[in-house]
Amino acid sequence: MSFRTFLTALIVLPITLCAGLADAASVSRSYSYFRIGGATLPELQDELTSRGPTVKSTGRRHPGATEMQFVNRLDYDGDTGKCRVSKASVSVKAKITLPRWTRPAGAAEDTRLIWGALAGDIKRHEESHVSIARDYARQMEEALLTLPAQKTCATAADKAQETIRRLLAAHDAAQERFDRIERINFSERMDRLIRYRIEQIEAGRIKN
Repeated sequence: MSFRTFLTALIVLPITLCAGLADAASVSRSYSYFRIGGATLPELQDELTSRGPTVKSTGRRHPGATEMQFVNRLDYDGDTGKCRVSKASVSVKAKITLPRWTRPAGAAEDTRLIWGALAGDIKRHEESHVSIARDYARQMEEALLTLPAQKTCATAADKAQETIRRLLAAHDAAQERFDRIERINFSERMDRLIRYRIEQIEAGRIKN
């Protein structure tokens, strides 16, 4: 079993208001929430940084976090004189922590609008971490099942563990790359989300 934790790093910037194997890797999700208040954008930022989940690796609080556990179940077949992985099941258990805003009566319209976009973006970000993990779980299953047969099952198990470690390292790099891109695109993404939310409100599809 391998644990991975990935974080949402919130950066508040100026915003303009106007078949078989593919199905084999399973994902289970559980959600927990922390409550925040705040009537203005700076107050929301303070609440998120003071009440968000604390991660031991950074010692800091974050607006959201996803902890993932990879569970590997392998069977080996040594009946032919050599040994290989005969069955491989890699599942992902994700624990997602998200904010939940208790809106003060005096919250400005701009704050409500920004929060609607921000909360959706935090959830999408964390769900994207889970999707990346699922993709690597599928890759892991495929790689394990295509490993060449070895002279002994002990050697086959060693090769399987090497493959798992290699793909977990690639998975971690992919998650970190995703976070870097998200940070760079934060301001543009939020501006686009807010504009879309305004359009939906004006069309009567969602309530402000």
